[in-house]
Amino acid sequence: MRVAPVALLLAACASTASAADADHPVVVELFQSQGCSSCPPANASLNAIAGRADVLALSFAVTYWDQLGWKDGFAQPAFTARQWDYARAGRRPNVATPQMIVNGRGVLVGSDPARVAEALRRHDRGAGGPAIRVAPGRVAIGPAQAGVQPATVWLVRYDPRIIAVAVRAGENAGRTLPHRNIVRALMPLGRWNGTAMSFAVPPGPDAAWRTAVLVQQGSGGPIVAARRL
Repeated sequence: MRVAPVALLLAACASTASAADADHPVVVELFQSQGCSSCPPANASLNAIAGRADVLALSFAVTYWDQLGWKDGFAQPAFTARQWDYARAGRRPNVATPQMIVNGRGVLVGSDPARVAEALRRHDRGAGGPAIRVAPGRVAIGPAQAGVQPATVWLVRYDPRIIAVAVRAGENAGRTLPHRNIVRALMPLGRWNGTAMSFAVPPGPDAAWRTAVLVQQGSGGPIVAARRL
């Protein structure tokens, strides 16, 4: 199957009208591994949109490829568990890479830029989510508008730099793979009950990493709000 050029993704997304903006970015999560030969095109799709203000692109390295010839140094069990949460919520019996999740709603492979652009349009979450306000060392969420249920508040730390990894074994042996927005930490800040609430944000361990907050219903449910801090 022919993969559309990355330029097509940029052009298609540029003309997309949505509720997403810098304060309400669409969340795109890619589950991938350096040991997976099918992942580089999806990585390229994510890299192409990682610099957009209206997109929060996050690359989660999973662990289940680590025993198949090459151990991904960015992989964490928590990231594999997150992909399984999405699978169970969607009643899917297994997980695979690459897999892209848009706003906790849409699921696709992510290798075709045109399909990624269409998923950003289709799964736009609109403007109905709770507001996220940022203060030094804290984040305030809510109150909810009608129909928004209690949710988990996630803190995400990610590295926005382009990191090129030379893979020396496994399916991608001999390739150098560029990664961007690699997630380095994922932790719950607490439960948001729909009222106005404030949560403490611990200081980041690395000055180069960036921080974002996701408000997500259920375990692997839809993301109702997100913001970079």
